[in-house]
Amino acid sequence: MTQQKRLILVLGINVVMIAGLLVVGHTSHSLGVLAAGGDYVADSVAIVLGIMAIQIAKHPRGHPQATAYVALINCLVLLGVTAYVIVGGLRRLITHTPEIHGLSVLIISLIAMTSMVIAVVILGRDAGSEDLHMRSVLLDTISDAVASGGVALSGAVIYLTGSFDWLDSVMAVLIGIVIGFGALKLLHDVVVALRSGSGLALSDD
Repeated sequence: MTQQKRLILVLGINVVMIAGLLVVGHTSHSLGVLAAGGDYVADSVAIVLGIMAIQIAKHPRGHPQATAYVALINCLVLLGVTAYVIVGGLRRLITHTPEIHGLSVLIISLIAMTSMVIAVVILGRDAGSEDLHMRSVLLDTISDAVASGGVALSGAVIYLTGSFDWLDSVMAVLIGIVIGFGALKLLHDVVVALRSGSGLALSDD
């Protein structure tokens, strides 16, 4: 399956999940779920840009490092999401954490985690070695699956105990840190590739 087809399938999964995450995030008062929804939005934008970059890079007059530039944009967007989530989580911990509806958080997070696992399978285990953009998409997708699992765990604890609402904010901050760390590492690789003028070739497989 070509890169473009895999990206379109993963994009479809992301778009379907965005609405659910944002709606449940607001109704359940869960910053962790909202953080996941914001991350999915950023990922979807990056995938759309990536599909465009693939066509540009393949065009005779296209730029061979188009996917590297898209990966750079993706990094910057993810860093913005990271800042928003961490600041929001810390503010809640310092001021007041609203009552979290644990069951809703648990259900939507399990659905999101399952969806991202399916997306990882679609991308393929070798996606990370194809080019920088595919590597960034794979990193985002794996991070999303792990983050959703963490939010599901906090939702389960809140639901079963009827307390510990602050766990949601803690989980949101941890998600932000994980996303930020991965984005910074990828940003370093992108800058090195752009400075050297090299880039991983696109794959048609």
